[in-house]
Amino acid sequence: MNDYGAMLDPASLRFTRELPASVETVWAYLTDSSKRGRWLATGDMELRDGGGVTLRFVHADLSSVPEPTPEPYKPYENGVTTQGLITRCEPPRLLSFTWGGSQGEPSEVVFELSPQGNGTLLTLTHRKLAGRDEMVDVAAGWHTHLGVLSARLAGREPGPFWSTHGKWEADYQARIPRP
Repeated sequence: MNDYGAMLDPASLRFTRELPASVETVWAYLTDSSKRGRWLATGDMELRDGGGVTLRFVHADLSSVPEPTPEPYKPYENGVTTQGLITRCEPPRLLSFTWGGSQGEPSEVVFELSPQGNGTLLTLTHRKLAGRDEMVDVAAGWHTHLGVLSARLAGREPGPFWSTHGKWEADYQARIPRP
């Protein structure tokens, strides 16, 4: 399975990951603030269609290796909070919500979970991205965060966040075509 996000169209990306945990465990890592905070962001989620989503990102908390925050992300060094709304909630198989951190109209993230062997196949689709720059940023972010999730579910330390993110950002700059 290719770990890179696939560009579905000029405004959509899709990632797939085979995760070493049950659908129920992965669902908990998507929906429980303390578990989600170990790989993405803490914050409340009202698990119903139309429910609110708060995501509080503190990237330093995701790394098992301390490193300085890169200059472009310094304004968010002490955390950044975004808001969204749940657009579909079908526990424990499907969760989608608007992504409040996007420019202009909100984008939308869809997580789909299905059993696969002793683990779970996660399909993550991020739609309605505002352009190539946002797509590169989102692709590098999801690639890095999903790596942290995979490590946590496997009982491993995730390693450095920012240097890993920087590597993926350079990769996606080269992979995602310019319009």
